[in-house]
Amino acid sequence: MTAAQSFFVSPRGDTRHGHVVEADSFEEAAVAFAERWSPPVDADGDIALIVRDREDGREICLRLDLDSGEAQPCG
Repeated sequence: MTAAQSFFVSPRGDTRHGHVVEADSFEEAAVAFAERWSPPVDADGDIALIVRDREDGREICLRLDLDSGEAQPCG
C-alpha cells in the first residue's frame, strides 16, 4: 500500500475556498473534496474543481458529474 499524496483542491476560479486533501489520485482528491465541502454546482449539474499535487505542482481541472459520479477533464 502506498502513502496518500497531498493535493490542494478548490472550485475552479475560487482558490480562497480550497483545502488540502490526502488521496491516492487526482480523481479521488476531487471526489473527497466534493463530498466534504459541497462546492457550487454549475448549470449542467456538475462541479468543476482544480486539483494541484502539492509535491510536484502539477495541476488539472476535473469536472465531476453528480449523476454518474464520474470525473472527466474540464473541456
